[in-house]
Amino acid sequence: MHILNLAVLLAAPLATTPAADSHWPQFRGPGGLGIAGPGDPPAHFGPKSNVVWQTELPQGHSSPCIWGQRIFLTGHAGGKLETLCLDRKDGRILWRAPAPAEKLEAFHRIGSPAASTPCTDGERVYVYFGSFGLLAYDFDGNEKWRKPLPVPVVEFGAATSPLLAGDKVILVCDQDMNSFLLAVDKQTGKDIWRTDRSEFRRGFSSPFLWRHGSTGELVVAGSLWVKSYDLKDGRERWSARGMARVSNASPVAGDGLLIVSSWNVGGDEGDRIAMPPFEQFLAQNDKDKNGTLVKDEFPAGPFKDRFSQIDVNKDGTVTRQEYADMQSMFERAENQVFAIKPGGRGDITDSHVVWKINRHLPYVSSPLCYKGRVYTVKDGGLASCYETKTGSIGYQAERLDAEGSYYTSSITANGRIYAASQKGRVVVYEAGDTLNVLARNDMGEQVFATPAILDGRIFLRTEKRLFCFGR
Repeated sequence: MHILNLAVLLAAPLATTPAADSHWPQFRGPGGLGIAGPGDPPAHFGPKSNVVWQTELPQGHSSPCIWGQRIFLTGHAGGKLETLCLDRKDGRILWRAPAPAEKLEAFHRIGSPAASTPCTDGERVYVYFGSFGLLAYDFDGNEKWRKPLPVPVVEFGAATSPLLAGDKVILVCDQDMNSFLLAVDKQTGKDIWRTDRSEFRRGFSSPFLWRHGSTGELVVAGSLWVKSYDLKDGRERWSARGMARVSNASPVAGDGLLIVSSWNVGGDEGDRIAMPPFEQFLAQNDKDKNGTLVKDEFPAGPFKDRFSQIDVNKDGTVTRQEYADMQSMFERAENQVFAIKPGGRGDITDSHVVWKINRHLPYVSSPLCYKGRVYTVKDGGLASCYETKTGSIGYQAERLDAEGSYYTSSITANGRIYAASQKGRVVVYEAGDTLNVLARNDMGEQVFATPAILDGRIFLRTEKRLFCFGR
């Protein structure tokens, strides 16, 4: 009996020691899939329950990026931006590296200029700030290279996260004008290729590396279209219609299919926003009769609310062309979650879309593919589950009883799904065709960052701190 007790005592520390070779290296972890590896994280946790450690942080919406014993995040305080490295064992801040941004980009009132999640290859960590560009550090915080980039032309700020693909760091910069997709050498930061995406407007989703068979292709969800690009040279492989005006959610994959989700105001059938012909609108509202429109000439309503989106070059006036472009976007926008099979070339809308759902869609939260099912969470805490291969409904728009917006994306571990609302309530429910909520955990602070789960521990960033939860 004494020998057995001794064995238990000796074994206990091993169960709580982080594995040196375990990683959560980018937004939504390995492969960007949101699926944790082995481990049994708690279902019940909170500021005073199952806390391993907690560390106060500057404001920021970036998610934890983890490699071995290091956690990487970005933050914003006092008008300054920085990259932070924490010790995974106890949450100590090991180093902080200020970003050389001269001026902060504009960002949404509930947004952050530190919204992009870092990525790492185990030797360096790569970060993106819309206010500056790309930066690379070694694990001791030494800057290895920097690549200044133009500040995004969008008043809500940048949110996309960089992606590592072999020897390349991939970044998508969708904005109201001059959008592009960029691949730089991870060792030097020098351009490998740059692909023009000027047809795309503002977008906030992250690129996704879709691996199927022996193929790896870069998928980018954008306004009106989702497109695939060749990793080698950035050339377009295929495109599919069926997106909203603005892309927020990032693609994901499972069971051999690509899953894409997109929703925005005015894209639902029966609730579309239709702009009248320009000549008619001009005749009614052009007070100074100069052939263009300023914001004060727009009547109150949905068009005035989106004046900054219609005014592409941000010069304070809307021209005939700018008006026509936005009118066309409203007409063609679609809200849906849909599945794409591999192997397409060119426009694959009619040939490779396997199924689609156009009701009860998430806004910002990305879909999750796990064990033959696709899971989504709509604002208001409405959860849905579909069969990955067919789109058949397991359940749809069932209440998690955790209201509010969902700016985080769901992740899964050990048969359980974790979904965090902006209000700071983290709902844990079982994966499967029936909604079975296991816990509702109130963090007491807002949550904008998608959690990370590694070796049975949950790393959750709230408005003011990073928590590590474990049994």
